[in-house]
Amino acid sequence: MVKKQATIDTKELEQLCEIWGLLTPDEQEYLRSNYLVQQFKKNEILHYEGDKPSHMMCLMQGKIKIYKEGVGGRNQIVRILQPVSYFAYRAIFADGNYNTTACAFELSTVVLIPKEVIMKLINQNSSVAFFFIRQLAIDLGISDSRQVNLTQKHIRGRLAESLIFMRDNYGLDEDGATINVYLSREDLANLSNMTTSNAIRTLSMFVSERVIAMDGRRIKIIDEEKLRKISRLG
Repeated sequence: MVKKQATIDTKELEQLCEIWGLLTPDEQEYLRSNYLVQQFKKNEILHYEGDKPSHMMCLMQGKIKIYKEGVGGRNQIVRILQPVSYFAYRAIFADGNYNTTACAFELSTVVLIPKEVIMKLINQNSSVAFFFIRQLAIDLGISDSRQVNLTQKHIRGRLAESLIFMRDNYGLDEDGATINVYLSREDLANLSNMTTSNAIRTLSMFVSERVIAMDGRRIKIIDEEKLRKISRLG
């Protein structure tokens, strides 16, 4: 998994990593001496489902998708990460293997903290332990909500929710309407728990209804209020 060393400004890294401020000076020096910074190319796998975890990870730059292989080899995207996000730690705390795969959406810079290092910090610093308890609770809440939405909403509602999710998480371009992320039709379908053909068909319907406009992989929201209404009604 770890193939090449990347560089990132140490002060920037320490300012962005939320757990840094929870550490004592000795713990900060210990972490500083043990983390790695790696760069992953677009579509490069960070870890596979079933792998044994060796590092906790923190996305500093870029975008990462977390997905699980479903029935018939069809993937289901369960999360899309943006900076700054910690991930790949649930399996460490559960003392098990990864139950998802992590893949870079684009060129991404990731901090890797060895398993034994993060476990030592958690065991000796209750503030760090509480930080990750809170992160796990947040992730569980998001997972619960998405499970209901992806199983009970109709196709239009699921796709509308995914577009809103991308808009809320990645923001808009300077035009104030185009979602600031490139997503293939297949990825959008996997995020919305539908087939690629259904995703393409539903996107075309949204275009004809003047809810969105499309330019290749770029999606422009024309009527956000209507899009949110479609998502809300399911």
